[in-house]
Amino acid sequence: MSVALAANAPTSFEIKSANLPLVALLLKSADLNRLSAEFAQRFGEIPDFFDHDPMVIDLGPLQQAEPGADTDFTALLALLRSYRLHPIAVRGGDDVQMAQAMDAGLIPAPDATLQRAVPAQSPEPIAPQPVPEPVAQPLPAPGALVIDKPLRSGQQVYARGRDLVVMAMVNPGAEVIADGHIHVYAPLRGKAIAGARGNGDARIFALAMAPELISIAGIYRTSEVPLPQSIQGKAAQVRLVPGPDGDKLVIDPLSV
Repeated sequence: MSVALAANAPTSFEIKSANLPLVALLLKSADLNRLSAEFAQRFGEIPDFFDHDPMVIDLGPLQQAEPGADTDFTALLALLRSYRLHPIAVRGGDDVQMAQAMDAGLIPAPDATLQRAVPAQSPEPIAPQPVPEPVAQPLPAPGALVIDKPLRSGQQVYARGRDLVVMAMVNPGAEVIADGHIHVYAPLRGKAIAGARGNGDARIFALAMAPELISIAGIYRTSEVPLPQSIQGKAAQVRLVPGPDGDKLVIDPLSV
């Protein structure tokens, strides 16, 4: 015969499983001097690129590139925090690395979502169903950031979490950055960085493609490698295409 056990539910809190959105650092080298230099090169001129984002450090790529590499987690965490990142978890390392990471204050993460299951509880008696709480409607995705004026040398615009639309020229020395797509309805002669947080589906569009640098999800090309004459100064788009030898930038002409 089934027995219903008396149980009391706390009234001041609840514990539920949750998915925590994280920034992931796929560490490929234990050389922190090199890592610091490359962070400075990519983010040094964008002090507000990160906004105290929680981060998981993935050591899987490091295990493939440098198996058993000795990692100074104290110095690594200090470097990441200086860029307004908050490392909270680590995954993919060997036993020694994971132990060192935990000593530095990180928690082991079996997966990137860090979903924590609530321990199973003893069966509770059937209770009256509570009145459903109103479900908050999700906020609409932010629209594109639109810039109407030309961008001069030294100016920088960053569209965090959205697309960027520029209606005027991006001059040499100017920089446009977006987590999504970049549209330049004018000559693009400065730097354009789309998919800045790793969105490989982002694209760059320009009515006159003549950039100093183009980058999508960290894959970049500079003006040191000239564009083909069929593309230089003409309407074109830039996209990222995966391949057996790694991702590469592909530039296609546009008919306007």
